[in-house]
Amino acid sequence: MTNQEILDAIKSMTLLEIKELVDAMKEEFGVTGAIAVAGGAAPAAAAAAEEEKTEFDVVLKDAGSEKIKVIKVVREVVSGLGLKEAKEIVESAPKTIKEAVSKEEAEKIAEQFKAVGATVEIK
Repeated sequence: MTNQEILDAIKSMTLLEIKELVDAMKEEFGVTGAIAVAGGAAPAAAAAAEEEKTEFDVVLKDAGSEKIKVIKVVREVVSGLGLKEAKEIVESAPKTIKEAVSKEEAEKIAEQFKAVGATVEIK
């Protein structure tokens, strides 16, 4: 069997089958340590490449000099907050404002905060 045939066979396998193959190779050849980690890294990298982040968190890093305007934006973005709660969020920065939102919504929220001089981060 040529290297290309082996690679073609591996390409057709699922991630679980590749992991099982790597485990079997470790056992068969007595591979441990860094070599085993390198062998297991390919399936992990492939899994990470398949997953695309769809949910984002918006974190208020710093309110800046216009705290009152930032408090108003917090109240707009987070429904149902009173003035006291919004003020506490702004004063306790860094603080997560919104969790598990779409990329578009996260960017929209970030722009609202940037417009009033606040520093935000999208995670």
